[in-house]
Amino acid sequence: MKKISSLEELEKLRERISSSKGGKKTKVLISTKATCCQLQKSEQVTSALFDEIEKNGQKDKVEILTTGCLGFCELEPIIVIKPKGILYKNIKVDDVSDIVAKTILKGEIIEKLLYVNPLDEQRIELEDDIPFYSKQNRILLGNNSNIDPDKIEDYIASGGYSALSKVLSGMKPDEIIEEIKKSGLRGRGGAGFPTGRKWESCRNTEAEDDIKYVICNADEGDPGAYMDRNLLESNPHSVLEGMIIGAYSIGSHNGYIYVRNEYELAVSTLKNAIKQAREYGFLGKDILGSGFDFTIKLSRGGGAFVCGESTALMASIEGKPGEPRAKHIHTTTKGLWDRPTNLNNVETWANVPLIINSGADWYSKIGMDKSKGTKIFSLVGKIHNTGLVEVPMGTTLRDIIFKIGGGIPGERKFKAVQTGGPSGGCIPEHLLDLPVDYEKLTEAGSMMGSGGMIVMDDRTCMVDVARYFTNFLKDESCGKCVPCRNGLIQLHHMLTDICEGRGSEKDLDFFEELGFWITNGSLCQLGTTAVNPVQTTLRYFKDEYLTHIVDKKCPAGVCKALITFTIDSEKCTGCEVCKKNCPQDAISGEKKEVHDIDQDKCIKCGICEDSCKFDAVEVN
Repeated sequence: MKKISSLEELEKLRERISSSKGGKKTKVLISTKATCCQLQKSEQVTSALFDEIEKNGQKDKVEILTTGCLGFCELEPIIVIKPKGILYKNIKVDDVSDIVAKTILKGEIIEKLLYVNPLDEQRIELEDDIPFYSKQNRILLGNNSNIDPDKIEDYIASGGYSALSKVLSGMKPDEIIEEIKKSGLRGRGGAGFPTGRKWESCRNTEAEDDIKYVICNADEGDPGAYMDRNLLESNPHSVLEGMIIGAYSIGSHNGYIYVRNEYELAVSTLKNAIKQAREYGFLGKDILGSGFDFTIKLSRGGGAFVCGESTALMASIEGKPGEPRAKHIHTTTKGLWDRPTNLNNVETWANVPLIINSGADWYSKIGMDKSKGTKIFSLVGKIHNTGLVEVPMGTTLRDIIFKIGGGIPGERKFKAVQTGGPSGGCIPEHLLDLPVDYEKLTEAGSMMGSGGMIVMDDRTCMVDVARYFTNFLKDESCGKCVPCRNGLIQLHHMLTDICEGRGSEKDLDFFEELGFWITNGSLCQLGTTAVNPVQTTLRYFKDEYLTHIVDKKCPAGVCKALITFTIDSEKCTGCEVCKKNCPQDAISGEKKEVHDIDQDKCIKCGICEDSCKFDAVEVN
């Protein structure tokens, strides 16, 4: 493998790779190389597809591309047959022979493998016609369909590293930074700080021995969030290219990617991508003949949620406990090993090549007001279409949840959506038309965060939700700040009392005072935002708190201390399904006779309610 030493050589390589691909072949994409795909046995399906293509003598006529995640995680593994764009979902090994024999060889559609729109029960044949995809603007995620993440050649063929060659061959560092500033790109890790301003600050800071660092924060710790993991597993070179451009702009020659410790596949994919980039000359000495040197090292996460905070992350890289420090000295002045350091998250870095290639004017036209470009959200919870959603900033919550997400399953009623991870806020139904941008979410008591979005239906208890996230944050606090360490313990204790029927109306007044001290006395954003779940649920669902406290009831039927399960004698048919499924033998009754629940034995697990087909089990 020859190192690329100039823009001309890169263009020749791109032409050579492109000419060797495809032609008039049928192209079959199969999502294989991401965690969500592999959990659904995508590797076995892919192996069967290769075998079946060869068995039918189609090896020279069909090109198979093994991609990372295609975003619609609920449908994995996914097969897309091009050029028409037929999409098949939830593929099993047993489906492969039919796909090859009927669709690839004969052009027939296999109805049972098509996506069914939950809004009208219609089967949709083409990928581009599925609302989950057609309502998005996938400027980052869209390239996942063109790339095998283990092959740098695929990234190069799709235009990869052209932004790097552009800046190294004709742009000065100040010009690059100005372009990023004009684009309006803000940090996608949660705080939303203008990226260009951060780069400029780091570049203008004098450094001892001229040593500066750039860091990619891939310590994605929010429950239910996996946007960064997707990009690292499915398109790693977009992140590397963004980091190299940023390093050149700032004047750094050393980079780190701090990866969440549990992301084994992402680490493996990154190691391979860094190795290939080095072999092709995009990393290392004299990159593309420019005289610029840059290396990237991987650092495994410390296993703590707080290590996603910038200063705690840097302490962890240095081998110290992952604890934050006060922000009166910015990391762009004194960061990693007290040197000027620029830290951005995965999604921020991946946007950089797009801005350089297409221009700041193009990028700034996407989005709204002070929030430009697109944002990737992980859409999970009580929602038909779970997966990764990329939309322009300013898209409403209603459009994301109902047009892209397909609404709430089981004809249940929407209740709230939590944005911004465990420190985010819960936004109620009457704010569904809220545009999703940094300022609007903050005004509603929530925040953008890294992009987690958890949808809740009417069976969700908002007091229990506040307790759950407070418990998570309590356990993940590093303990350095007294208000955070002790305040969250007290907050969780009070929420538990309310959920178990021991709460007082005085607790609601104390929440405000306690929240003030936690917010204003904490060093890092874990503490300063930790009370958001409590404050927003109290702000929008106070009646639910009062029902727990005054009436000793849980309206959603979730808090075990405040509910009982009974069987309606008029609906019970005596089918014995609930009796057989009860783990405590708490249900008695003969076949075809009305059953009864022994309240002393009942542990309120809800299995009887879930298993009853006649709605005879009631929650009181």
